[in-house]
Amino acid sequence: MPHLSPLLAKPVEIAPLWLVERVARTIFAGVLKGHPDLFDRLGEFQQTRYCFSPSDLPLHFRIVPAAHMLSVFRGEPPLADARIEGPLGLLLGLMEGRCDADALFFSRDLSITGDMEAMLALRNALDDSAIDLPRELGALAGPFSPLVSGAARHIRARALGGRDAAWN
Repeated sequence: MPHLSPLLAKPVEIAPLWLVERVARTIFAGVLKGHPDLFDRLGEFQQTRYCFSPSDLPLHFRIVPAAHMLSVFRGEPPLADARIEGPLGLLLGLMEGRCDADALFFSRDLSITGDMEAMLALRNALDDSAIDLPRELGALAGPFSPLVSGAARHIRARALGGRDAAWN
């Protein structure tokens, strides 16, 4: 499966961490604005610190749903209650509900550590969210929306390598 690393690795390595975090937070805020009830189904797991570690980028993203907080780290993964690691394309595909998390876990394309119950609650919340990242990115691009959305759809299709249809 193609990875996003050829497109993103070098810019991510040379970009200041504050800039990467600002971009990630802007996208995160846009997703939350379009899906304000995204974390409602987490129940007791809203305080959980979730870490997403793309195996093809030197970054870690930690989200605390209750605080609507996203932080970005380089180096060692940050302290988290539940952590998932895999190629960025698959992590984004999971966020959109386009990939079968169970199949990816059992095929070892993804690695999950920590609180599995919290990760299952998050997966269930994401499965019902109907997030469409190309559309979300387009909404942030103003007059460039069609260009950004189209480019993001193309990148998503390449990154998912044939897994670009919702599995559930």
